[in-house]
Amino acid sequence: MKINPFSVFKPLACLLLLNTCLPLALAQQAPTVLKPVQVEEIKTTLLAPTIDIVGSVYSRHNVQLTAGLSGRLEWVAEPGTAVRKGDDVARIDPLPLQLQRAEQQAQIKRAKINQIYLKRELARLADLRSSNSASAFQFDQTQSQFDLAQADLEIAELKLKQIDEQLSRSSIKAPFSGVVTERMQEAGAEVNRGAELVQMLDTQNLEGKIFVPVKYLPFVRQVASITVMNDNIKMDVPIKALIPAADSRSQSFELRVTLPVDELSNWTAGQILKARLPVQHPQETLTIHRDALILRQDGIYVMVIDQDNKAHKELVEVGQGQDDWVSIRNDNLRSGNRVAVRGAERLSEGQQVEISPPNA
Repeated sequence: MKINPFSVFKPLACLLLLNTCLPLALAQQAPTVLKPVQVEEIKTTLLAPTIDIVGSVYSRHNVQLTAGLSGRLEWVAEPGTAVRKGDDVARIDPLPLQLQRAEQQAQIKRAKINQIYLKRELARLADLRSSNSASAFQFDQTQSQFDLAQADLEIAELKLKQIDEQLSRSSIKAPFSGVVTERMQEAGAEVNRGAELVQMLDTQNLEGKIFVPVKYLPFVRQVASITVMNDNIKMDVPIKALIPAADSRSQSFELRVTLPVDELSNWTAGQILKARLPVQHPQETLTIHRDALILRQDGIYVMVIDQDNKAHKELVEVGQGQDDWVSIRNDNLRSGNRVAVRGAERLSEGQQVEISPPNA
């Protein structure tokens, strides 16, 4: 029996056609999956252009304490010792001064005895003179000796006060509460009164010093506070002092700010800080969230989402920033326009998107 070749290939052709058309039909029936994005509106903000300048943290009190007295050191506080105002940070052997004090007390006692004797002698001569039994010369001589004895007693008492004052300096006191940061002399060393013993630092009164280019002086004068920051914290602090005397070489002036006591755990003397200062008058400008910026080799873009939830690519010029917002320049954008801040990187021109809630 002769077999028709078309009867063999016909079922195969039908099967091939079915395999080709079925996926296309299923694809046409499947719903389109929209790209989810989060959006923020463009805002009009009164923004003052700023500049970041590096400064340093200083302690308001940072001094080297000297001996103030010649002698042998008995004890010196170690570096890192925390002291309160009036506590000892070093002691000098007081024995030589104590001996001088005992000697001076004996001198005072002797001067008093001499004064009492001359006072009695003067009274006796006064009685004798009234009866013409003593000469005027003898009386005047005794009077002079009594006056000299009185002066000698006063001098001796003043010397005792001087010794007491020196004894009070045998214990070197902390002039403020703080920390000993350096010890220059060891116990047992003989020192003179000008010898430096320890370095003390006040850790509770810190301030920032920033040297600002003098061209920004007119704008800095108009503000009462500035923003300072480090790797751990960012805060607004009041300006303590503006010193409008420019350094002739650096052409900068000094600005001092007070760091709050409740944030001192984030700062230490000698630390670098960054200060953000205004450099122009505030101006109204369009601002967008930083997360909306898409950085590419040919420029910076944002993806604008229109009323039909379609994405459109816009090239922008980025200006100054404030916190999470930056100023932009683009003639096509207006306040209230929506821009994608999440999921914008892979969007294409005209792509349909789905708006997600902010916390999604």
